[in-house]
Amino acid sequence: MSANAESTILCFVASRPDGTTCPSEVARSLANDHNAPLEWRDYMPAVHEAVDALIARREITLSWKSVVMGERAGPYRISARKQNL
Repeated sequence: MSANAESTILCFVASRPDGTTCPSEVARSLANDHNAPLEWRDYMPAVHEAVDALIARREITLSWKSVVMGERAGPYRISARKQNL
C-alpha cells in the first residue's frame, strides 16, 4: 500500500504547486479508494511510511506553520519540493 500512498501524495502535491497537503487528506483519499471512508486512520501508517520514503528521495518537502522540516515529526504539511531546497 505504500507505493499507492506515494503516488497519491505526489498527485496531491502536483495539484497544489503553491500549496500544501495534510497527510490525513491522503489517508482519506486512500480509504475512499478502498470503499472504507470511515477507516481513514488505518491508512495513516502507510502515509507516514510513504512520506519518509519520498523525503529520503528528496521528492517532497515537509513544513509546519511555514517552517521547513528536515524529517517527519509531529504535525506536518506536505508540499512539492522546491528546486532550491
